[in-house]
Amino acid sequence: MYSTFLVSKDECMDCNNRVLKQLGTLQGVFEVELDRIEGRVVVTHTDEVTRDKIAEALAERGFHEIKQDEEIETDEPSIWGCAL
Repeated sequence: MYSTFLVSKDECMDCNNRVLKQLGTLQGVFEVELDRIEGRVVVTHTDEVTRDKIAEALAERGFHEIKQDEEIETDEPSIWGCAL
């Protein structure tokens, strides 16, 4: 089964990769894909893990799900990224 999450697009690539690897360690998760342009995370998983559990794991790692009707406020991207 697939679960799709709309998330903030402001994270740097290194942070994104770390989160994707951590999500991949959840029991029942087979694949995690991140579309940075659309701000979408697609998780392929079995019924061993629920969509709510995946959303909770994303939130714990700073990727809070954006609801369809929610306004998104973003800061201008930093020229420093996560280097500092």
